[in-house]
Amino acid sequence: MTSGADPLDQAISAVRRGDMAQARTIAETAIDGGTGDTAALHGFMGMVCARSGDLAAATQHLAKAHALRLQDITIACNLIALLMDQKRDEDALKVASADLMNADTSLRIARYRAFLAQKLEDFGAATGAYERVIQKHPDDFECWNNLGNARAGFGDHAGAVDALRRAIKIDPGAAPARLNLAAALQSLDLLQEAEDELVRAIADFPGDPRLPYELYVLRKKQMKQEDALAALLQASQCDPQDADIQLKLGIEYGVLRRTDEAEAAYRQAIRLDPTDFDAYLGLAIQYEHTNREDEFTPLIELARQNGIADNKLAFIEALELRRARKFEHSLARLDNIPEDLEPVRTAHIRATLLDRLRRTDDAFSAFVHVNEMMQDSPTRPLERASELRAKLAEELAMLTPRWRNTLPAIAIDDDRPDPVFLLGFPRSGTTLLDTILMGHAETAVMEEQPPLNTVEEELGGLQALPDLDAREIARARDHYFAEVAKIQPLATGQLLIDKSPLFLYRLPLICRLFPNAKIILALRHPCDVVLSCFMSNFRLNSAMSNFLRLEDAAAFYDLCFRHWRQSRALFPADIHTFTYECLVEDAEKELRPLINWLGIDWSDTLLDHSATARSRGLIATASYSQVTEPIYRRASGRWKRYAHHLAPVLPVLEPWIRQFGYWAHDSSDPSSVSNTAW
Repeated sequence: MTSGADPLDQAISAVRRGDMAQARTIAETAIDGGTGDTAALHGFMGMVCARSGDLAAATQHLAKAHALRLQDITIACNLIALLMDQKRDEDALKVASADLMNADTSLRIARYRAFLAQKLEDFGAATGAYERVIQKHPDDFECWNNLGNARAGFGDHAGAVDALRRAIKIDPGAAPARLNLAAALQSLDLLQEAEDELVRAIADFPGDPRLPYELYVLRKKQMKQEDALAALLQASQCDPQDADIQLKLGIEYGVLRRTDEAEAAYRQAIRLDPTDFDAYLGLAIQYEHTNREDEFTPLIELARQNGIADNKLAFIEALELRRARKFEHSLARLDNIPEDLEPVRTAHIRATLLDRLRRTDDAFSAFVHVNEMMQDSPTRPLERASELRAKLAEELAMLTPRWRNTLPAIAIDDDRPDPVFLLGFPRSGTTLLDTILMGHAETAVMEEQPPLNTVEEELGGLQALPDLDAREIARARDHYFAEVAKIQPLATGQLLIDKSPLFLYRLPLICRLFPNAKIILALRHPCDVVLSCFMSNFRLNSAMSNFLRLEDAAAFYDLCFRHWRQSRALFPADIHTFTYECLVEDAEKELRPLINWLGIDWSDTLLDHSATARSRGLIATASYSQVTEPIYRRASGRWKRYAHHLAPVLPVLEPWIRQFGYWAHDSSDPSSVSNTAW
């Protein structure tokens, strides 16, 4: 080191000559000897060490320089950048303090502070920092956009909308800001505004798959199933190579029972990403619900060839083993499934296997566990179930002769034959019967489809019936048959059978719109029905959510049949009752009177329901796996094994056990069942 020369100048000269080692020696000697500007020398050493890759030493030197010269913005920014490079964001944010930000007229600290605070989810600090930058740079698009996101994270969604609208005004060509605005509008529950914003953005950025995908997510949350699928298809057109979009298409097609398209989408997802197990799982569930158990083995082999882990394949193999009635082996295979893989489905399969193995107490505990898991759904199933029961109780109070007399007499003057409605509480044998009836050439069975519900929603529910005149009833009938035509086209002379168990509490609407309708009422022992509902893995709409707890299931059963009984007293209807126990005891004896009552010819194909079931494609009810089997009696009286578990709800069900002619101690005797079309 030259005597009398400034050590920092000498070190810098060494750097310019390319002699980094000499530069470092000069600076270190000066620091140790206390000569020169110590803060500047530490800052210089931070730069030299960083260039050589010694980040730990560089950080130490810059931290010392910052401590000696707290208001030096350049040193602070270098230290912040170095800490960020080492993923030490919390330490970097401490350097980018609010006090230093306020002292920095260059706004570099404010920008660092805003970014770091937002990354660390300190949205209050991020908001303050972005607002400081915007005060001096009101046309900074990125800051407005980021401020919107920070405000949203802080819970100020109205402020987020304001900031994002400002960002979009500055730069209308930025698609991410449009996505952020839609998210902020959703947080304010302004769902229509959010949807409109996304639709406009899609028009402005037709090739960006993120926008229609977000529209799909929004519509899905609102249960707009068809519209959600349309948005997802648009996303797929923008990016046909996105495996995740194809996976979602498979799921959505499955929900809409479009089996072939669901399978094609899952297959495409596998082609695009052979390692995505969810696509194999989706296919397996399709095969399970369409009774295509022969497809499991090839699917498992394909997944194994593509590197899917054995513990994941255990789920599909457990399904295959259960179908093969190897219940012990299936149960053992479940133990290999990872805890986070389809936990609800896995737990439900375990419960069903325990039941089939007649490990009754273990099975009941397992079903309780499954249902408790499902109660935690963010869709509030228990609350929605309670709301439906309250609604039925309100309707019961309304169903009086006085109310009935407010309905004017109206003649139906079109020439369309009224449908046959097949109803009964879920798990009463309606799927078995509708499968049998599908085997007749003169019937067209529509299984649990929305036309009647759609019409009721449009009319305004039970309360609206007294206000319907002849024109409105004619329009409602037109709407119903138009919706049916989309789902179940009828051949000339075919009898439409509209099957949906919970039309039990739709009798006033049915009789008002279809006064000549025939109604099939399915009955089964109330204890077997409620137990089976409790054990089933239903999609959790408001009705099915009642089956997550035994007490709710029994209360719902009671309300539904009270609604039916009260409605039946007010509205004349042509009703035929069939009982599950009699059907499984002697199918032909139970079916012949029904077929005669329907006015169609007897066909021996009705007795080959297994063949019909295998040819019908997707079975959307909880009975999908049973209806392909020969008619069996094992489910009749199953409740007796669980009698002590059912004891708390027996007081609710006992009146209906007696009403229907079942006897609590001999429910398997079909001769004890009432055939009254009450």
